[in-house]
Amino acid sequence: MNAIRSICVYCGSSPGRDKAYLQAGYALGSSIAKSGLRLIYGGGTRGIMGAVSDGALRAGGQVTGIIPHFLLDKEATQTALGRLDELIVTQDMHERKHTMFDKSDAFVALPGGIGTLEEIVEVMTWAQLGHHRKPILFANVKRFWDPMLALLDHMRAEGFVHTGQLVRPLVVDRLEAIVPAILTEAANVQSPQGESSVIDRM
Repeated sequence: MNAIRSICVYCGSSPGRDKAYLQAGYALGSSIAKSGLRLIYGGGTRGIMGAVSDGALRAGGQVTGIIPHFLLDKEATQTALGRLDELIVTQDMHERKHTMFDKSDAFVALPGGIGTLEEIVEVMTWAQLGHHRKPILFANVKRFWDPMLALLDHMRAEGFVHTGQLVRPLVVDRLEAIVPAILTEAANVQSPQGESSVIDRM
């Protein structure tokens, strides 16, 4: 039985300066839907968030949007939210993040800002503490995450990341390889022999 039923995508509520970011969001959403998986995301209908949900919906996928009440008018429109087959409105960001974690079997970071960075780092922190072994992946669109990956390497080299076996973010450059990489990683985690390096490029 497939251990992955849903994938959480963290990404910007803005489009960014390069059209490739929006295109990547749409393509990833479509890929998740075509793989028969549910998209879990932050509920926004603008920027890369909107592109991810639109890609999934247009491909016939199931989409769960999770958004705090105070962001409804800032990151979304009521008309677009009506297209989602599940909408969860939380009281605050803390509840939003925990709900996204609970409903997701894997996590992908597309390009985004401070909020996106904070979300993916938090699930990495929980993995380091041994709270979960769900796959974590950086979608390195146009090498967007290279500075972050260099920082992770620096932290390990300086002796501040001691539990690399628990924190194993994948790094994937090609969008079509994201879902297969997550499924493979999940199978590796389930297997006693399953091992992977801290960063695996595909």
